[in-house]
Amino acid sequence: MAHLLTPGPAALAQHMIRMRLALMRNSLRGDNASNLYTGVSLGLILAFGTIAVTVLWPAYLPLALAVWLTGWIFGPIFIGGGSEALRPEYFSMLPATPGRIAAALLAGAFAGPAPAVNLIALLSLPVYGWRFGPAGVLIGLAAAVTTLITMVMISRVIVALIGLFVRSRATAAAVGIVTGTAIALCSNGWAPVAALGGTDTAAWSQVLVRVLPSGWGVAAVEAPWPLALAILAANAGVIALLLAAWAGLLSRRVVSAARGGVPPRRGTPRPFPSTSGARIAAAKELRAWWRDLVRIQLLATAFSYAIVTPLLLVTIDAWIMVPFAGLIAIVMAAASSANLYGADGTALWLTLMSPGAERADVRGRQLAWLLIVGPAAVVLSLAGTLVSGQTWAWPWVLGLLPALLGGGAGIIVLLAVTSLVPGTDPHKRGGNPLSTGADETAETSLAWLVLVAVPATALPAAGAVLLHPWAGIATGVLTGALSAWGLGKIAYRALENHGIDLLNLMKHGPAPQADKPTTADLPIRHRIGVTITYTIAWLPLFPQGVAPMVMKIVGIEDRVWFLALHLPPIWQWPTIIFMIALGLLMYGYAILIPMRLSSSSSAITR
Repeated sequence: MAHLLTPGPAALAQHMIRMRLALMRNSLRGDNASNLYTGVSLGLILAFGTIAVTVLWPAYLPLALAVWLTGWIFGPIFIGGGSEALRPEYFSMLPATPGRIAAALLAGAFAGPAPAVNLIALLSLPVYGWRFGPAGVLIGLAAAVTTLITMVMISRVIVALIGLFVRSRATAAAVGIVTGTAIALCSNGWAPVAALGGTDTAAWSQVLVRVLPSGWGVAAVEAPWPLALAILAANAGVIALLLAAWAGLLSRRVVSAARGGVPPRRGTPRPFPSTSGARIAAAKELRAWWRDLVRIQLLATAFSYAIVTPLLLVTIDAWIMVPFAGLIAIVMAAASSANLYGADGTALWLTLMSPGAERADVRGRQLAWLLIVGPAAVVLSLAGTLVSGQTWAWPWVLGLLPALLGGGAGIIVLLAVTSLVPGTDPHKRGGNPLSTGADETAETSLAWLVLVAVPATALPAAGAVLLHPWAGIATGVLTGALSAWGLGKIAYRALENHGIDLLNLMKHGPAPQADKPTTADLPIRHRIGVTITYTIAWLPLFPQGVAPMVMKIVGIEDRVWFLALHLPPIWQWPTIIFMIALGLLMYGYAILIPMRLSSSSSAITR
């Protein structure tokens, strides 16, 4: 390998590109292929939408390009530090300088669909330059290339910085807070912008989007050609600096100790409590939550999102979400905890080798999760309701809080056993401490399932509150206790019966099942349609359907972002019913199409 990769920079980059393409080609099977096709389709829609913005609303082009830059910055953080097909650790023994390896890895990073799609979006720059003549088109073409390289380099440098920065609990929590805040801004960042308003805000925002690296191309197109060339030259200099910084970070990452958690304190270790059963399992699990940097980061993400989201709406004087900050935290924390056994790797064999330990392990994990999430969620809920002054929210908060806690404690252990996503053992993780080595797409799908399933466990309590304001409290306590007990019982029974299968899955991955049809066996149009439908069906069903329906029933007058509440009263209920029906139809399509495939395949086999 060394004699192939070290002749020169061009040959080194060529081999990196070939390896990256080979890895991508060999992974295009099953759901990976479906997800890739869907992602490329959505990306192309957004790319051509960016070009359309350039033609129809050219003033918004810098803002559109800033959105692409935001995706490059926060996208890798959202999926656990980014997907690294070619890790720098693989090439640490090659006789090449860090700069050459960094340049070759950068070339390999462009061998994928994301940079190609982004380049199509950046063709909006020469389209925008057409307004300034042929020179503007040429400058726009050059700016498109330099902007793409700059975006990719910024993404790589930020991921490398996080990989070196996150070496303690405090830094992992800090990254989680930034991530949760970024997610909240992506969903409700319009609120503070709307609160500021005015021409002054529009003026400084136009300057800001041009100061960002994504806006340098627009500034070059608009400037006289001597200044435009100077901007492009400065951009090339920034790329060189970013490459040098990335090379230095990669070399430090390779030689530094790779750890996925915090080592125990020096000196005599603290003994475990003198107990047994679920309590000792809970003590072990609490130490895992305290030491695993991935868990710390995910938990900080959940709570920061739950706190920042209502505060953003407060800027427009909408206090409706403040009482429910604790409930949002519970749901988000459950979504980030849905792969408990997969995150532990093959450590499951310790439980399986202890007779009768499955029940204690499941109950201990539930108890530990409740001890970590429960007190903070209770404080957020009570404080949020008191501070907001929304007295109508007390029955809802007190009723839904125990229901969601119990539902979350039950669902996370059930899915951890029945829908495990294999990950790398914590002591074998690479130089990126925020990456578990698991399939990011599968973990994201599992998180989405939790985001739907946990609120569903609180539906009986919500119905009881609608019948009588305080009846929901008893119902919430009852359904929460039943959910935690019942779903936990199903989980440890499944662990007793299929624990060996789960351990084999974590060691060797899923076994191929050639005769079993999957979503990937669908025609390409249905494959893309099913994935897109699963991704967006919740929008009309919950935010635009169920939420305004509950608000109208309860009598809340804040319209916030709900479409139906902004319409005349005669159209509000028809719009709500249409949105709910649309969401259900979309989920029906996504579920029934694969079922029809399975039925057809079974009929042909018989």
